[in-house]
Amino acid sequence: MLIEYGVWVTRLALAVVFGLSAWGKLADRAGTRQAVGDFEVPVRWVPAVALGLPVVEAVLAVSVLLPWTVAAAAIGALLLLTVFTAVMVRLMRSGKRPACSCFGAATATPIGARSIVRNGVLMLLAAVVLWGAFARPLVPAGLPADTATGLAFFAVVCGVLTWLAGQVGALRRRLDEQALSTLGAEGLPVGSVAPEFELLDVAGDRTSLADLLAAGRAVLLVFVHPGCELCAALARELPRWRTRTDLTMVVVGNGDAVEQAAWGVEQGLGDDIPALVQQGNEAALRYRVRGTPSAVLIDADGRVAAPVARGAIATRELILARKSVRTQLSSRSNGHHAAAHGPR
Repeated sequence: MLIEYGVWVTRLALAVVFGLSAWGKLADRAGTRQAVGDFEVPVRWVPAVALGLPVVEAVLAVSVLLPWTVAAAAIGALLLLTVFTAVMVRLMRSGKRPACSCFGAATATPIGARSIVRNGVLMLLAAVVLWGAFARPLVPAGLPADTATGLAFFAVVCGVLTWLAGQVGALRRRLDEQALSTLGAEGLPVGSVAPEFELLDVAGDRTSLADLLAAGRAVLLVFVHPGCELCAALARELPRWRTRTDLTMVVVGNGDAVEQAAWGVEQGLGDDIPALVQQGNEAALRYRVRGTPSAVLIDADGRVAAPVARGAIATRELILARKSVRTQLSSRSNGHHAAAHGPR
């Protein structure tokens, strides 16, 4: 009986995934057509594919629950996922990363390694469903009616909650973007208390501003985007500047932690310059940073130490100015020290 329950649960899970995917595409017809075109479907076929794809996914979502169609539905899901994955790999190898609201995602995000891994997990799920179709072909007929129905209802609720959570996240990101576009002067006033934040690092752990200031050094937040060439050029210089200053340098990106980690390795940032990831634009919004690359300098007391440095050149100048000030202060301190202990 335990195997029968497992077979039914895997069918419900696959049905929810394809159901959410179909619903998301039908709810955003314009976005679906845009995504289909970005995936290099011939222009004359874009309208048909944009309409037919969610219909196929909806049919698969229903068919995977019926004992007499589950095998065909599982095979169809495997074929569809294989095609999706092959197209993604081809585009990524050619240096293209179109945005995709794949499988119920509330917002379109560029494809990457995470997309391939997700498709692989779904293909494994479809393979398990296919095995179950032959190993236990009568499921859910052999299960207690109330239990089978309860599990189906629970799956529907989980699907609805997942969709709602995605919509809330998308709404928050849109509000952040709107707030950024309507802000007045860029950056916070020099001397104001730096807003606290808590962001994920590439390992999935949370890091706050207090954590960064714990070493007693000033902190330089460098806001970047992996798709920005100027950001990449600036990032490659940061390790050199890090060895010449007493700053704690942190790179702040957006979106996918795995992709941010890979981008950091590619630019040679190393462990001395950690990367943090915003889920939307929460840190940029609090510091009134509008574009990338940009930098915010926070002194050791937790106050904004300089205006926002907008662009790679301004960021370099900010680092050089900080280095120059520290050198002057050190020279003055040494001079006073010598005068105090000199001959009288």
